[in-house]
Amino acid sequence: MRILVTGCGGFLGSEIVRQIIDRGDQAFGISRKEYPNLARLGMEHLRGDLTDADFVVRTISDVDAVIHTAAIAGVWGPWETFFSINKLATDHVIAACQRNKIGRLIFSSSPSVTFDGDHQSGVDESVPYASRWLCHYPHTKALAEQAVLAADQPGQLRTAALRPHLIWGEDDPHILPRLIRRAKAGRLRIVGDGKNKIDTVHVVNAAAAHLDALDALGQRPEEAAGRAYFISQDEPVDCWQWISGICQLAGVSAPSRQISFRSAWRIGATLEGLYRVTRRGNEPPMTRFLAAQLARDHYFDISAAKQRLGYRPRLSLQQGLQRLQAAWSGRNF
Repeated sequence: MRILVTGCGGFLGSEIVRQIIDRGDQAFGISRKEYPNLARLGMEHLRGDLTDADFVVRTISDVDAVIHTAAIAGVWGPWETFFSINKLATDHVIAACQRNKIGRLIFSSSPSVTFDGDHQSGVDESVPYASRWLCHYPHTKALAEQAVLAADQPGQLRTAALRPHLIWGEDDPHILPRLIRRAKAGRLRIVGDGKNKIDTVHVVNAAAAHLDALDALGQRPEEAAGRAYFISQDEPVDCWQWISGICQLAGVSAPSRQISFRSAWRIGATLEGLYRVTRRGNEPPMTRFLAAQLARDHYFDISAAKQRLGYRPRLSLQQGLQRLQAAWSGRNF
């Protein structure tokens, strides 16, 4: 099978490429930068910008399937940037798949498309999209997800959207380094009562879920297509115990100071307003979205992914932590 991955150089995208090659399929990757390490593995690299409609329709062709992971994440920045990269680029990918008669499209979405700041305790995909948006990332991802699912057509393009939650692993350039930097600087506080539960997913499992979805669209599209799926380790954890464990592996002090959710929310709202008025480009140290993510439950029922996609975690939480410990041994944070 010829499979194209957008955002091939990202944390998730590069792992998907490696798994495609490992299983004997042909991998193509689109990104703005060069990734010679992936090319050496056998990926054919197609360099360009997904916000360029002409480039996308020319380039996304002559493949059997597309896995669209390219996106801009974060909780701060102008609407135009998030919209163009997350929504407009997705529209271009959909159009290219339709025009060039590509049969399958898997979209990497986010559980945050359903998060409006309240607890999400074991919810499944019947939960609606958020009723309020705390930042542009989940809003634009929700718009893109809806477009992908609306494009599903039996006998033509079959689509699915995956919502992997808090992707981590030993090469994670995002979540874990940020937590460790804040903890090391003494700037990480327990928000709320410190008892909230969360889901996470190791990058190996998140990538495997995309290939499970791809296979399910080919083998049983009437069951798998046109749907969104939460993806996780299927092992919810106590948020602050998990963070403390990560800090311990990194050799830094775990957070011990505490702030109420209400205070963190109020500080976040104030800083958002201040940064907006002064047009500061860097991210505020606290936002409403971050306060809610650190204080609220967000774990999910992934029965649909297991039953409809055949998804199962390849690495347990403990195995993932053991790999992390081995990779970080002797590393100075």
